Order: sequence, then structure tokens, then C-alpha cells
Amino acid sequence: MYPFIKKLFLFSILAVLACQPVAAQQNQSREDLQKAQKQLQKEIDDLNVTLDGIRKNKKQSLSQLAIVQRKIAKREQLVNNINHEVHRIDDDIFTKEIEENHLKKELDTLKQKYAQSLVFAYKNRGSYEYLNFLFSASDFNDAMKRMMYLKSYRQYRETQAQAIVKTEDLLQQTIGTLNYNKIAKNNALKTQSSQLQVLEQDKKEKDQVVKNLKDQENDVVAQLKKRERQRQDLSRAISAAIRREQEEYQRKERERIAKLNAAEKAAAAAESKNAVVVAPKTPTGSKIKSNDPVTGVAGAGSGSARPYSTFETTPEGKEMSINFENNKRRLPWPVAGGYVSHEFGIHIIPDTKLHEQNDGIFIATPVGTNVHCVADGDVISVIDMGESQAVLVQHGKYFTTYSNLSSVNINKGQKVSAGTVLGKASVNLEGTGEVGFMVSDKNGFTDPINWLKPR
Repeated sequence: MYPFIKKLFLFSILAVLACQPVAAQQNQSREDLQKAQKQLQKEIDDLNVTLDGIRKNKKQSLSQLAIVQRKIAKREQLVNNINHEVHRIDDDIFTKEIEENHLKKELDTLKQKYAQSLVFAYKNRGSYEYLNFLFSASDFNDAMKRMMYLKSYRQYRETQAQAIVKTEDLLQQTIGTLNYNKIAKNNALKTQSSQLQVLEQDKKEKDQVVKNLKDQENDVVAQLKKRERQRQDLSRAISAAIRREQEEYQRKERERIAKLNAAEKAAAAAESKNAVVVAPKTPTGSKIKSNDPVTGVAGAGSGSARPYSTFETTPEGKEMSINFENNKRRLPWPVAGGYVSHEFGIHIIPDTKLHEQNDGIFIATPVGTNVHCVADGDVISVIDMGESQAVLVQHGKYFTTYSNLSSVNINKGQKVSAGTVLGKASVNLEGTGEVGFMVSDKNGFTDPINWLKPR
């Protein structure tokens, strides 16, 4: 009897210890979900504040549509997050119900065995039975063993009682956790239901904004045309600046190659006259070509398999390119806070034939916000766009552009570091603060979101 009860008791204790890490992991996961929910709700609240400011303008705008669409996306993320939390709570409830049933069975078994031991002790409670059990021993050693047995039997009953108390406490804790999870699930479902209702209101608001935009189609078309002209003007200015920089790199590379070839010819001529002249030589002894993908890449003869780029013909250029690439998806945002008001690429306005094209992203931010450089580089151009300014920074073979600046704090040719303040955010066509950010390379513009660290 005793070994069986002891085994049950130890099993109960081990079960408690084994459940603790799992519960901790599940609670941590639920805490992460709840933290994400709070962050999403904060972003939605910020969007509502911005939207309230835009609503004061009687004219509907593309920014208002962008905010509503972003708010819908965030609200859908919030609903999905709550769904995950509900599933997590369901898993917790299922686990706790199994644990509760197991503990109830264990408690019934412990109580039954303890009752049997009490009945046995009651029937043998007299001193005569005790003495008779001792004096019937065959020798002194046997008598000592019998005394130890009686002592251990009393300890066994105490252990039974302790096991029952601990199992009852554990059962009550499990029931309490189970009830808490059920309450948490009900609260999550209520929150989910309310968020779904608000999501439907957001979708209706988006439909209304689209309808109003269609009613003001002439104004929207004029705004889109002006944005498109600004995009094309900036794109041409960026291309021209990069082309000039590339031509300058090629000129310097040709001069370097010409000097090396001249030195090699002088060395060859000196050798023919048995003169000792120290001159650099190419690995093959032939003339250096400026379009050689090996000698043209930073550190001639490096043997790197890296594709040739004019902007990597110097060690500094190559190092900047590699640093920029290594920080992909980890680059800081050019402004603190704000949200993406216009995304990269071509976007069609819902229920219309109108569309806009963006070579980068536009970040809504208060007017006058400091705009920071995202990586170390060289300012190769400060572009005057008439109503605003733009800054083009080179990072080896990569380029970042910061547009719609009201003022600029740096000059062309200046070296900048990640975090350097380039200028301040200006107003857009709709009268709200906004900054444009673009990333480009030899293949053209690319989505900056793929380079910036997730928010």
C-alpha cells in the first residue's frame, strides 16, 4: 500500500513542476499578443487624431483615403491578433480541464487509500496489539525492524495527509486559473466583436471618402497630375545627378588606368635599356582596361566575384555599398514617428480609373520635423524643386533621396553619417506635413520598406 501511495504523491508533485514552465511560456505568449494589441490600438488612435485634423478641410483628399485605408489594415491586424489570443486561451482552457480531471481522480484515490489506512490504524489502536506485535519478534534485530516499520507507518499516514492537502490546493489553483481563462476569453470575444463593428464603420467611411473623391474628380485629377509632374521632375533630377557622378567616377578611373599603363610602358622601356625602374604591373602584364570587372572593382586584382560597378572602383565606395547592403531591413527611418501615407509603386484609387505612381514612399509627419540620413554617405546633390527641396545621398552604388524638405542643413559634397539631420519636413499639396523617401541603384528605384527596419 505504502509504495503505491508514495508513487502517487511524487507523481502529483512532478506533475505540478512539469506544468509550471509550460504555463509560463503560454502566459508569455499571451502577454506578447496583448502587447501587440496595445501597440496596434495606439497606432489606430494616432491615425484617428490625424484624420480628425484632415476632416476639418471640407475637400476630400488622397491623404484622407490613405489614412482610412491604413486604419482598416491596422484594425484587421488587431482583429487577427485577438483571434490568436482567443485560440491561445482555448488551448489553455483545454489543458487546464484535462489537468483538473486528472487531479480530481488523483485526489479521490488518495482519500480512499488514506481512509483505508485510518480504518486499519483504528482497528489496531490498542497497546496490547502494539506490544504483541513487538514481542512476537524472533530476535532483537527483528524487533528493531518491527519498531521501524511502525514508525514509518505513522510517517506514511502523515505523508498521505500532506499529499491530500497539496493536491487539493493544486486543484483549487487549477480551477481558479480555468475560471480566469474563461473570463479572459469572454472579454477577448467582446473586444473582438466591438472591433469588428468598428471595422465595418471604417469600411463604410472609406466608401464614403471614395464617393466624395469621385464627386470631386476634377480636383483629384489636378492634384494627381501635379504630383506626377513633381515625381517626373525629381526623377529626372536624380537621374541627371547620378549620371554626372558616374561620369566623374569613370573619368577618374580612366585617368588612373592611363597612369598605370603609362607607368608600365615606362618600365618596359627602361628594362629594354637595362635600367632599373620600379613600376606597378598588372597581374597578366597586359594593359589595364577600365571596364575590367576585376581590376575595376575596389582594390584592383582583388579577385572578388562581386558584379562590377563604376561606383565601387574605390575601397571607400565598395565599403559603403557593403555596409548599406548589410543593413537591409535594419536601416532607421528618416523621421521619428509618422506613418506611410503613400506607398511605393502604382496604386489605383478604388472604384475609379485614377491612379498614382510613387518612386518611393511618403511619410506623414508634422511640419518642421527633422529628417535624418539613414546611412553613412556623401551628399551628391541638393535639388531645388521650387516649392520644396530634395537631398540625394550616395552610399557606394546605392542612393537615398529625401524630398519635400522646407529647408536643408547640409551642402553638396558633404560627408554625412547615419542620423545626420538633412533638413526639415515641409507641407504637401494638401497642406499636411509629409516627407518623401526613395532608395535606388543601377536598376532604378526600389521599395524603401524592404530596407527600413520594421516598426
